[in-house]
Amino acid sequence: MSGQELLTSYIGKHGFGLQFCRQCGSTLCGTFKGLLHGVTLGCVNGDPKIEIGQHIYVGSKANWEIIPEGVTQYEAKAPDNA
Repeated sequence: MSGQELLTSYIGKHGFGLQFCRQCGSTLCGTFKGLLHGVTLGCVNGDPKIEIGQHIYVGSKANWEIIPEGVTQYEAKAPDNA
């Protein structure tokens, strides 16, 4: 993997964390207990060819944000079985 030496991490008290680029400050991914938990799609070059599966916390989304039609929405967090 290229650029791994440029990563820096923040890990909260419950094991959730973020990894950042030490040069530009971009958030690259989320972690949970040391494992990759998600990738920030804004840092991916090209089309990642994925679709939104669900949208959480829509009760507090920005008024300019448009949620694609047909996407499952939750006012707050998703239920544990979702």
